Amino acid sequence: MVKNIKLIAVVFLVIVSFFILLKGLNKTNNYSPNLNSSNIDFNFKAKFLYSNEETTLYELINDKDFSLINIWASWCLPCRDEHPYLLNLNSLGKLNIIGINYKDSEVNAKKFIKELGNPYSKIVVDPSGVNSIELGAYGVPETILINNNSKTILKKYIGPLDDKKLAELKMIIKNEN
Repeated sequence: MVKNIKLIAVVFLVIVSFFILLKGLNKTNNYSPNLNSSNIDFNFKAKFLYSNEETTLYELINDKDFSLINIWASWCLPCRDEHPYLLNLNSLGKLNIIGINYKDSEVNAKKFIKELGNPYSKIVVDPSGVNSIELGAYGVPETILINNNSKTILKKYIGPLDDKKLAELKMIIKNEN
């Protein structure tokens, strides 16, 4: 009799455990950005790389007609490859280029900028990566072109900028003016 009660208890626990695990498998814990939105929440707060001041994205994008948000990290090799393209875009003088340093150490980020040059008008840090995910990023590098007047995304590039993307960005900026 005691043997049957133990067997029933073990079977009951296995069945309960199975359903708990099954429910957990059906529920995702991945946080993914909203890819269907062409609007951005401009209220997220971040600290500047070179100071401890806090700012919002809204305050960062009000300088010119267009802002280019570039999400980068010093440990990202493709970010090194795309850096000359950002310097090229900065030389145009028509863009407000904002760098978001993604999941990086402050020392490494500053070393990266010192070594390769600073194409950014402003750099903020995102040590947890949450702000970048809120912008729709999956990783680094990612670049988002924003029309500052309408506060909408004009173009988003996943991966490093290259000659083709650079030409496309220049064309978009030229045609939007």
